Amino acid sequence: MSDQLPTRQQLDDQLSQRFIALDPAGYFLIRIDRQAQELVAEHYGNGIDGRGLATDPETGEVLSCRGGGPPRQPLAVFRGLTAKQVGIALTEGPSPHPLSCLDHALYLGRELQRAQACLEQGLEYVQD
Repeated sequence: MSDQLPTRQQLDDQLSQRFIALDPAGYFLIRIDRQAQELVAEHYGNGIDGRGLATDPETGEVLSCRGGGPPRQPLAVFRGLTAKQVGIALTEGPSPHPLSCLDHALYLGRELQRAQACLEQGLEYVQD
């Protein structure tokens, strides 16, 4: 048996496999707008079924992580030059706030920071 501690990447990979309860307030798709040099966070509503899966609020159908079906329209779009600017708009902007779970807010903060680093370094950003 090894007493070696996991690497940061191993720890993050392990933590990514845990169960995560979805935020009933919806989900976000984060992307970079290189032309405008902005971070973009699109907020989408969803329902949650008895199994904890995200569903289309109109049809009740389970939403696929791989896309497919007709494109959905965001409920709101948040844009900013920095992760901090977008994060403040999400949590301190006009109510109602599009987040209802602390773990979701922390996740979005991490992802917005990653997206900002990719924007600054000219790298491709893929949301985790």
